[in-house]
Amino acid sequence: MNSRLSIERKLSDAIKAEAASLGFYRCGIAEAAPVDGAAAARLASWLRSGLNAGMDYMARHTDLRLDPRLLMPGARSIVCVAMAYAPAVALPKDGYAIAAYAMGRDYHDVMKARLRQLAAAMERLLTESDGPQPPDGQPPVETRVCCDTAPVLERYWAARAGLGWTGRNTQLVIPGAGSMFFLGEVLVNRTLLSDSPLPPRCGTCRACIDACPTCALSADGALDARRCLSYLTIENRGEIPPQAARAMGNTIYGCDRCQAACPWNRFAPAATVPELRPNPELLRMSRADWSALTVDGYRRLFKGSAVKRAKYDGLMRNIKAVEGNAGGTENTATGKR
Repeated sequence: MNSRLSIERKLSDAIKAEAASLGFYRCGIAEAAPVDGAAAARLASWLRSGLNAGMDYMARHTDLRLDPRLLMPGARSIVCVAMAYAPAVALPKDGYAIAAYAMGRDYHDVMKARLRQLAAAMERLLTESDGPQPPDGQPPVETRVCCDTAPVLERYWAARAGLGWTGRNTQLVIPGAGSMFFLGEVLVNRTLLSDSPLPPRCGTCRACIDACPTCALSADGALDARRCLSYLTIENRGEIPPQAARAMGNTIYGCDRCQAACPWNRFAPAATVPELRPNPELLRMSRADWSALTVDGYRRLFKGSAVKRAKYDGLMRNIKAVEGNAGGTENTATGKR
């Protein structure tokens, strides 16, 4: 038993070292098992209340979301990673702003490429550990890479793997580093040494709740996507409600208000992976440039960018919505708590 535990520890340490070499800020491991009852109940209540707004895909494949072993039969462990994306350089204050996560290349592409490298390294390490004559009935090492698009409760598993805890802004908060991280997972059909979850450390702080300009966050940790500016400016295909448009200030894609208010993000590390650093052309965009943006200009500027999620018409809708905001830098919250 002690010998097996020692092997699992060495493999887990080797996998974490590989993750660090690939640019992941933090790596942890959780047992692949059904989601606990409390988390499952929260998801069911959130969906039942319609807080997912128009994101109907969130209500699909619930069985897979609640048990990763159904997503990948034979899965025993989940290796969870976090990659920093905070930009070292901000957009000009007198121009328009976009969410920090979208200032570089599309994180789906960046994360998946490195997750595949991590998965390949895991397969090599684990196959070597099996030896030339694996135990009878032991299947070949298999992995599955996930990043945002798969039906996986990413923040739940990152918390289970000891990366951090889910804050009141619904983001994973890493102690001493904040919440400006992309998350990804590698499911594997081998048992690795699991890490211990961390206790929540938000205390009585409600800075993110008070900072939300549309009152989308509640004290019980539920996010109402119908009010959230990130949803309204990205996923939403309809018009921006006037009250939400006033709350947008000068931000034309997404919203970072709850993250900017979080005390832990004072320590957020800047992105080290080159592809996630701000696009230099974005940094040169003036308000006039944004308003005059053509379809071809949009395609060139956001080729390989997450901003393409909003599409050209959606981005121009957002720009039009904020043009009337005085100075373009104030965020007006008109809702009551």
